[in-house]
Amino acid sequence: MRKNSIKNIRINQEVQKELSNLIRMEVKDPRVSPMTTIVNVEVAPDLKTAKVFISVLGDEKAQQDTIRGLKSAAPFLRSQLAHNMNMRNTPELRFISDQSIEYGVNMSHLIDEITADLHDDEKSGEDNTDTEESEEDCEAD
Repeated sequence: MRKNSIKNIRINQEVQKELSNLIRMEVKDPRVSPMTTIVNVEVAPDLKTAKVFISVLGDEKAQQDTIRGLKSAAPFLRSQLAHNMNMRNTPELRFISDQSIEYGVNMSHLIDEITADLHDDEKSGEDNTDTEESEEDCEAD
């Protein structure tokens, strides 16, 4: 099976959905943050390994604790995955922290700041032109 085949893409999506349900409902480890999102799952074509990209809302410590908690819960998650899904092999889970959501939020804030500054400059520029025009009208009289 090729890496980007339709079957592999479907397996990736199904594993992602099952893992997100298992993490939300079954994992009781206090280290795992309740604001954990599975961003993407890449199952190898031979179904032996899976990279699980997660994003955690919180500080760096919460992210590291969640990764540690998920790594310790990996055997449980793998057994539940095997129980819930009918697959030839159940992949070994490797959890990887993904910063793309946090990066996107930071970029959005930067763009908002820039557009706010541009709007402020435009408004102050309009106020200056109105003042200049009224001064010219007074001088003309």
